[in-house]
Amino acid sequence: MPHHPKPNARQERPLPNMHRRLAVRGLVQGVGFRPWIWQQATALGLVGWVRNTGYGVEIDLHGDPDLIDALQARIWEIPPPARVDHVDVIGPGQTPGEAAPAQPASAAQSATPPTRARASESTAAVTRPSGFEIRDSVAGSGARATIVGADLAVCPRCLSELFEPGNRRWRHAFTHCPQCGPRYTVIQRLPFDRAHTSMGRFAMCEACAQEHVDPANRRFHHQTTACPACGPRLWLHDKVAGRSDPSTDPGTDPIAATLARLQAGDIVAIKGLGGFHLVCDARQPEAVRKLRARKGRQAKPLAVMAANSASLTPWAHLTPHEMRWLESPQRPIVLLHQTDAARAAMPDVSDGLHWLGAMLPYTPIHFLLWHEAAGRPAGTAWLTQPQDMVLVMTSGNASGDPLAADNEAALAELHELADAWLMHDRDILARNDDSVLRVRPDGSACFLRRGRGYAPSPSPLPLPASYRGEVSDAPSVLATGALLKATVCITQGDRAMVSPHVGDLDSVATREVFEALAERWPAWLDTQPDVLACDLHPDFFSTQVAAQLAHSLPDRHGSTQPLPMIQVQHHHAHVAAVLAEHRSDVALDQPVLGLALDGHGLGEDGQAWGGELLWVAGHRMRRLAHLRPMPLPGGDRAAREPWRMAAAILHEIGRDDDALARLAGQAQIGSLMSWLRSAGARGARTTSLGRLFDAAAGLLGVMPGDGQARYEAEAPMRLESLALSAHLSPGEALPALAACVVDETRGELDWRPLMAALAEASAPATSLAQQAAWAAAFHAGLASGLGDWAVRAARAQQLDTVVLCGGCMANSLLDEALTRHLREAGLRVLRPQHHPCGDGGLSLGQAWVARAALISDDQPARST
Repeated sequence: MPHHPKPNARQERPLPNMHRRLAVRGLVQGVGFRPWIWQQATALGLVGWVRNTGYGVEIDLHGDPDLIDALQARIWEIPPPARVDHVDVIGPGQTPGEAAPAQPASAAQSATPPTRARASESTAAVTRPSGFEIRDSVAGSGARATIVGADLAVCPRCLSELFEPGNRRWRHAFTHCPQCGPRYTVIQRLPFDRAHTSMGRFAMCEACAQEHVDPANRRFHHQTTACPACGPRLWLHDKVAGRSDPSTDPGTDPIAATLARLQAGDIVAIKGLGGFHLVCDARQPEAVRKLRARKGRQAKPLAVMAANSASLTPWAHLTPHEMRWLESPQRPIVLLHQTDAARAAMPDVSDGLHWLGAMLPYTPIHFLLWHEAAGRPAGTAWLTQPQDMVLVMTSGNASGDPLAADNEAALAELHELADAWLMHDRDILARNDDSVLRVRPDGSACFLRRGRGYAPSPSPLPLPASYRGEVSDAPSVLATGALLKATVCITQGDRAMVSPHVGDLDSVATREVFEALAERWPAWLDTQPDVLACDLHPDFFSTQVAAQLAHSLPDRHGSTQPLPMIQVQHHHAHVAAVLAEHRSDVALDQPVLGLALDGHGLGEDGQAWGGELLWVAGHRMRRLAHLRPMPLPGGDRAAREPWRMAAAILHEIGRDDDALARLAGQAQIGSLMSWLRSAGARGARTTSLGRLFDAAAGLLGVMPGDGQARYEAEAPMRLESLALSAHLSPGEALPALAACVVDETRGELDWRPLMAALAEASAPATSLAQQAAWAAAFHAGLASGLGDWAVRAARAQQLDTVVLCGGCMANSLLDEALTRHLREAGLRVLRPQHHPCGDGGLSLGQAWVARAALISDDQPARST
């Protein structure tokens, strides 16, 4: 089978016209870029060739100078999901990584034709082919700069084929095209050719091969094309009966069988793009409770999937912005305001929280389940009509373990969790869990987890005006993040690649996955780091991995000398991650005020920080002020048992008797209060805003049962949900609480007046409505106090930009109230929009700080 159409013969004759070679960098592999260039060049009458390289895509053009200019301008107009970052002209003897920019990296400027007078172009006689070809890829051509595309939802055109009875891809579970489907999760190495993907084992049938070489076909040169005759196979595996395979038993239909199991209340492990989901009927409470019991996930919210936005309207209030994110090709889980009907019909899905995490189908397998439930209608009209079925779709893993991705591993690891497995034989080569986000009123996203659909798409990084080296020579940093919500980041030239979400590094299995990813990430991207970056905390597994890699990874020159390791303070990295996102808004060395608000991070003084005002400029950081330190009784136990923080705060405001009365149900309250009176002042203390939220939750009694948190941040999440449930009558204002006080002498924000007022006001509160009103008042008072504090500090430091960051910014009430307060004071506010506000963005911030230090030939504190 020919790899691409070629002319029957080559003509060798003098050509008086222009010859130009271009190197294109960006998301240009696996997205139909080469076929699109073939079509454009052929339409313009140009001759030459296009091919994938390690740098991106290389184009060799011969023809009229105006027509070459026209094609070069059109490159910027490539349809999505492709994206062009740079178009360079390759000079004689150059490789793509050494080319000089021919166009600015901006589509807005793409209409500007390139300058003709370049030494790299020639009007002399050259030998050329008579047509335009797609040539075989070359792996080693210049610096590796190719972007691997993220996995995208199946597109409307493929859905039309999927549900057209006469189409040869009718109900084929692996239908996709250059505009959709798997990318990152199926590629083994670059360039993006079929042989380098998990589709390489499937030989194309005659019909698919014909599409592959037909320039008029939209699957022209599509590397992962397939159909029922030659593509992957789908089957259902029963825990007892074993595999039921249509290839050996034509009467079986895995989709129909799966739907029947779900309707019967069973739990089915379904293989998706980046791993398995555990799936059950969300509207069968017994099935949901069974899933929770098996997975050991007592209360943490579960995500649901519905057929379309119209199917979600009974269960959630959708804004136009939220609908846009839900229906985007990335298909993230979006946190929506759930309705009373959802709480009644699906009581165990979100377990009393205000939010309902929802997503829409994104693989053909998902769509086929709803198609089966709808009675297999022909056409696509049913896709916009409300469908009754709602499914729980939660990560296919035991709690704390990594996502199951391999068939055999899924059978073993999920044996006690699932009743059946819907599986296929297209291997998942890289795990990638669902992305999770909340949509702000302005339409921007607050990411809680960045994975499928977005990772590993790169983030552009600025190089300062003072930098005089080649972009490809910019220092490379490998950063390993923190302990929770771990990710890995590596910088390459003028961009950073952040890995998909890995998870919390508590279990041995997750640590093994993280360590393997950290070791593989540089080689996979063909980039050797110059330095390692990590957190200050010596006990974090991610810090230990960085130390190991510093001694095992060679540098870009092949030296085996230990690489430098830069330890970046936790909250400095939070601020830096936001600055990396807003690289076009803030100069690299421009000072900003960072307001870092989270649960815990080791400070430079060895204490637990979490409510910090920081002066940040590039890799330099200075702590300006912080929340008044509070006792941390029991250390890490205080985060898991919020009543401990309530007791500590009541003690700090002189209400020991109140603490004993309020918390009498806790067996250890007496001994804890004795400890606070005797040794509390000398014990561990923290400036964490997260622990202050825990204390407020404890005061208002928002935790059910024994008051123990069953998952991270449960108490603050329940407190936020309680506040969001406060319903005020027209003209009614929230109850007022005393404000926090700025202590200029100590450099602290004193929370004691606010917490004393909350304790006094909430003592007689018995009704849920009263609790909700005080929870809302606490949020409003806290945001006002933090805002005033930041405004005063910004004016004192003569700063006009405030960066809001840290896990507490996942709280919608705090996020919006604080942002509004600062903007009304005339300050520019920067918030995370493309990476998680919490620890999932730390690796990006660490890399940003270390890279800035290397570029400035300086080092931040704590380098080893």
